Amino acid sequence: MTAVARSNSRAAPSVLVIACGALAQEIMDLKRANDWHSMTVQCLPAELHNFPDRIPEAVRGKIRELRGDFDQVFVAYADCGTGGLLDAVLKEENVARIPGAHCYEFYAGSPLFEALSDAEPGTFYLTDFLTRNFDRLIWKGLGLDRHPHLADEYFRNYTKLVYLAQVQDDDLVERARRAADRLGLAFDHRVTGYGDLERALVTLTGGGTWRS
Repeated sequence: MTAVARSNSRAAPSVLVIACGALAQEIMDLKRANDWHSMTVQCLPAELHNFPDRIPEAVRGKIRELRGDFDQVFVAYADCGTGGLLDAVLKEENVARIPGAHCYEFYAGSPLFEALSDAEPGTFYLTDFLTRNFDRLIWKGLGLDRHPHLADEYFRNYTKLVYLAQVQDDDLVERARRAADRLGLAFDHRVTGYGDLERALVTLTGGGTWRS
């Protein structure tokens, strides 16, 4: 009886998702909504985005620390400013990641993101996470709370702010609109859902392999 129970408990391959902390809430929301009991999520600090050169080795360390406990490992990062260094690490470790240069692209999907970029190259993007954390990560992170006049310098090449929303939330839309006003940018709101992030995780939990 014990052997049978143990076999049933392993019917779904165990999956470790090593994720950027900026995706933590979205991944956990998807995990709960879909009852992905075989998935374990380990997040690295979102602040690593301020030091993209540190991301590859941080990811490698987490892979090597935990991979022996799981049937499959997947990395929920895009390139995220590493200039291909993350891909080099993942090739060595034989681990796949979400395709794309950054979360804006995999949330929107490459066709929409390319269309938005072509239509207005000077676009600044927000996600749900960045909208919730705009003051901490962007306004204070860039020192604009102390030197607000620097916004003109930092954002002089931008003309529009596009909020790529994962969920429909009127409060977040209003916060994103206020962020655009503070930066002196035109505002656009697109509901993208979870995009390639959701598709990748669905593939993983279905026993398939995500190809980047």
